[in-house]
Amino acid sequence: MTAAELQQATKALAAMFSCFPQSALTDVDAQLRGYLGAVRDAELADLTAAIQRFVRGEVKGGSAQFCPSSAQLCIEVRERKTMRELMARRAAAQMPAKQAIA
Repeated sequence: MTAAELQQATKALAAMFSCFPQSALTDVDAQLRGYLGAVRDAELADLTAAIQRFVRGEVKGGSAQFCPSSAQLCIEVRERKTMRELMARRAAAQMPAKQAIA
Protein backbone atom coordinates (compact mmCIF):
# COMPACT_ATOMS: atom_id res chain seq x y z
CA MET A 1 0.00 0.00 0.00
CA THR A 2 1.08 3.54 -0.63
CA ALA A 3 1.39 5.98 2.27
CA ALA A 4 -1.98 7.52 1.39
CA GLU A 5 -3.61 4.08 1.17
CA LEU A 6 -2.04 3.11 4.48
CA GLN A 7 -3.59 6.18 6.06
CA GLN A 8 -7.01 5.26 4.62
CA ALA A 9 -6.57 1.66 5.79
CA THR A 10 -5.79 2.94 9.28
CA LYS A 11 -9.00 4.98 9.30
CA ALA A 12 -11.05 2.04 8.01
CA LEU A 13 -9.64 -0.29 10.67
CA ALA A 14 -10.23 2.29 13.41
CA ALA A 15 -13.83 2.63 12.24
CA MET A 16 -14.23 -1.15 12.40
CA PHE A 17 -12.80 -1.26 15.91
CA SER A 18 -15.30 1.39 17.01
CA CYS A 19 -18.19 -0.78 15.75
CA PHE A 20 -17.33 -3.68 18.04
CA PRO A 21 -16.86 -3.69 21.81
CA GLN A 22 -13.25 -3.50 22.94
CA SER A 23 -11.77 -4.54 26.26
CA ALA A 24 -10.60 -1.69 28.46
CA LEU A 25 -7.24 -3.47 28.53
CA THR A 26 -6.86 -3.43 24.74
CA ASP A 27 -3.87 -1.49 23.45
CA VAL A 28 -5.56 0.00 20.39
CA ASP A 29 -2.29 1.24 18.87
CA ALA A 30 -0.70 -2.20 19.11
CA GLN A 31 -3.87 -3.80 17.76
CA LEU A 32 -3.90 -1.39 14.83
CA ARG A 33 -0.23 -2.08 14.05
CA GLY A 34 -0.90 -5.82 14.14
CA TYR A 35 -3.83 -5.60 11.75
CA LEU A 36 -1.94 -3.26 9.40
CA GLY A 37 0.97 -5.68 9.36
CA ALA A 38 -1.37 -8.52 8.48
CA VAL A 39 -3.01 -6.70 5.56
CA ARG A 40 -0.04 -4.66 4.29
CA ASP A 41 0.06 -6.54 0.97
CA ALA A 42 -3.68 -6.23 0.34
CA GLU A 43 -5.39 -3.83 -2.02
CA LEU A 44 -7.20 -1.04 -0.19
CA ALA A 45 -10.44 -1.80 -2.06
CA ASP A 46 -10.38 -5.40 -0.85
CA LEU A 47 -9.64 -4.35 2.72
CA THR A 48 -12.43 -1.80 2.86
CA ALA A 49 -14.87 -4.26 1.30
CA ALA A 50 -13.93 -6.90 3.89
CA ILE A 51 -14.30 -4.42 6.76
CA GLN A 52 -17.67 -3.33 5.44
CA ARG A 53 -18.87 -6.93 5.29
CA PHE A 54 -17.80 -7.58 8.90
CA VAL A 55 -19.46 -4.40 10.14
CA ARG A 56 -22.69 -5.34 8.34
CA GLY A 57 -22.59 -8.90 9.68
CA GLU A 58 -22.39 -10.38 6.18
CA VAL A 59 -19.38 -12.67 6.74
CA LYS A 60 -20.36 -16.29 7.26
CA GLY A 61 -18.80 -17.53 10.45
CA GLY A 62 -18.05 -14.01 11.60
CA SER A 63 -19.29 -12.88 14.98
CA ALA A 64 -21.79 -10.04 15.01
CA GLN A 65 -20.70 -9.27 18.55
CA PHE A 66 -16.91 -9.22 18.37
CA CYS A 67 -14.27 -7.70 16.15
CA PRO A 68 -12.73 -10.22 13.76
CA SER A 69 -9.19 -11.38 14.42
CA SER A 70 -6.51 -10.23 12.01
CA ALA A 71 -6.54 -13.76 10.54
CA GLN A 72 -10.31 -13.63 9.98
CA LEU A 73 -9.95 -10.23 8.34
CA CYS A 74 -7.17 -11.51 6.06
CA ILE A 75 -9.31 -14.46 5.00
CA GLU A 76 -12.15 -12.12 4.07
CA VAL A 77 -9.74 -9.73 2.30
CA ARG A 78 -8.53 -12.65 0.15
CA GLU A 79 -12.15 -13.59 -0.53
CA ARG A 80 -12.91 -10.02 -1.66
CA LYS A 81 -9.81 -10.07 -3.90
CA THR A 82 -10.93 -13.31 -5.50
CA MET A 83 -14.43 -11.92 -6.09
CA ARG A 84 -13.07 -8.66 -7.54
CA GLU A 85 -10.79 -10.55 -9.91
CA LEU A 86 -13.59 -12.90 -11.00
CA MET A 87 -15.88 -9.97 -11.72
CA ALA A 88 -13.13 -8.23 -13.72
CA ARG A 89 -12.51 -11.38 -15.78
CA ARG A 90 -16.22 -11.80 -16.39
CA ALA A 91 -16.53 -8.18 -17.52
CA ALA A 92 -13.49 -8.54 -19.80
CA ALA A 93 -14.87 -11.75 -21.31
CA GLN A 94 -18.21 -10.11 -22.07
CA MET A 95 -16.71 -7.00 -23.69
CA PRO A 96 -15.64 -8.55 -27.01
CA ALA A 97 -19.04 -10.23 -27.37
CA LYS A 98 -20.82 -6.91 -26.92
CA GLN A 99 -18.46 -5.18 -29.37
CA ALA A 100 -19.01 -7.89 -31.99
CA ILE A 101 -22.77 -7.38 -31.80
CA ALA A 102 -22.51 -3.62 -32.32
